[in-house]
Amino acid sequence: MKLPINYLAFIIPVFFIFLLLEYKLAKRKKKEDYFKHESSVANVSIGIAERLINLFVTTAFYQVFDWIYTNYALLRIPNTWWIWIILMLATDLLWYWYHRLGHEINFLWAAHIVHHQSEEFNLTVSARITTLQAIIRNVFYAVLPLIGFHPVMVFTILLVHGAYSFFTHTQLVGKLGWLEHILITPSLHGIHHASDEKYLDKNYGDVFTFWDKLFGTFQVEEEKPNYGLTHPLKSYSFLWQHFHYYLELAEACRRVKGIKQKCRIIFGSPALLDQDIRPALEKKFLMPARKDNHQFKFRNYLNGQVIFSILMLTGFTAWFPVLGIADKLFMTVIILLTLINCGALIEQRRYIYELECIRLVILLSYIFWKAAIFEWIVLPAVAMIMMERFFQISKLYYRYVLRDETLY
Repeated sequence: MKLPINYLAFIIPVFFIFLLLEYKLAKRKKKEDYFKHESSVANVSIGIAERLINLFVTTAFYQVFDWIYTNYALLRIPNTWWIWIILMLATDLLWYWYHRLGHEINFLWAAHIVHHQSEEFNLTVSARITTLQAIIRNVFYAVLPLIGFHPVMVFTILLVHGAYSFFTHTQLVGKLGWLEHILITPSLHGIHHASDEKYLDKNYGDVFTFWDKLFGTFQVEEEKPNYGLTHPLKSYSFLWQHFHYYLELAEACRRVKGIKQKCRIIFGSPALLDQDIRPALEKKFLMPARKDNHQFKFRNYLNGQVIFSILMLTGFTAWFPVLGIADKLFMTVIILLTLINCGALIEQRRYIYELECIRLVILLSYIFWKAAIFEWIVLPAVAMIMMERFFQISKLYYRYVLRDETLY
């Protein structure tokens, strides 16, 4: 019996082929400084998590869009060639306002800020999209089936729309002449990712420049931009990158009294949020790294973790329709733990070894459960405890897996 395959899984290796080509081209042009290993790993990790969770979200939203179209569509728009042009324009207009409001309203910026945290600008940055951001975006796109566009048409155009925006995240393509007046190019989108004051809150469009020109947010590149946030995030922690701004909003709300003041924070502008909050929260929530007298030569090990996650995600995507709930849960947990561990490895967090043990226990539990001998899971658990007690496995892990070297 032939198993059904989700062929969208093959987009994942294609994505990484383009990343490799961009890096090779940058290296040939002697522009390796466009890439920073730790930042690129963080970017890719966030993208893997978004693609993973979005497998569940996309299925749910297709059903929502179909329900809206079936019961509440204002029109029944036909599937003709010129309708696709209108649909692309409508999609990009909705993107513009979703994107602009995502920069102007705090609770929306909390989901979108992750996309702007990177201080580099290359194709890996296109992956910095959170599931929360994807959910908010789909709420805006729900207008399309309400108008009368069939859900199949909507999801097809969203694939095209997303593919185009992937290629606008690069510095290897310069200005494109007259196309700059019609399309959002890498140069124009680079402005959107800039932290320079003159470039802030510009170029919200994803494909076309029409909307920015119409609503007064268009800006051409003049000086080379500096990328990232105006107040840089000094952490590669997977969890901190995702949730720090929600904690900042919670802390800001805690410091004021009354529902009215709290609502002003939640629905207010990010520019008005107290910038002293983040450093205070970093001291409170970011666990300290290991001591400075340790040097980690773990790049290959870290790369292996990322490659493992990519392979798991590709297989998970391909066979998602036929996997059982337990299988989906296991693969989701294992991939997310691996991504969290990647951030911990980069920052040399003290819980690296413990996180590895948790991941191993979950993996063994799944294997024993599939083999119908789950009750025997106690044996490897006891073996791990005994090995740590008598052979100090944690020290061997730091020395030989991460090649930990004490500096004198």
